[in-house]
Amino acid sequence: MVEVGAVVEGKVTGITNFGAFVALPDNQVGMVHISEVSTSFVNDIHDYLQENQTVKVKVLDIASDGKISLSVKKAMDPPPQQAGNRPRRGGNPRPKGAPNVWKGNDARREEPQSFEDMMARFKQISDEKISDLKRANDGGRHGSYSRKK
Repeated sequence: MVEVGAVVEGKVTGITNFGAFVALPDNQVGMVHISEVSTSFVNDIHDYLQENQTVKVKVLDIASDGKISLSVKKAMDPPPQQAGNRPRRGGNPRPKGAPNVWKGNDARREEPQSFEDMMARFKQISDEKISDLKRANDGGRHGSYSRKK
């Protein structure tokens, strides 16, 4: 019997537009959703899997009704990372010298800020940045959009 988190080999028994069915040990069958086939976008699952192909899959979930969710991409070995090249979480990194609104900018303050204070400061800085961006963009439009006064 397969368990959640186990990596096992199975044989692709059927392919649909939304995923592939894989025969597992102990006469069990699981499904790999198309989003779990590859780390890149999969437009056509046939580009990655064929019937009767042996694949290594990770068991993601076993539902109460017995349906088994599988992943090919999570069964793959992660690519080796070079030291110092760890991917950053989130979008754009904070520019050097930009204030960290969560820590506060007043070095004289030693008491911790409440969550509400940090959120208020974050909102204030965000509103200022949006205002600056709007002002910069409005200046370059040469009258294509006019403001009502």
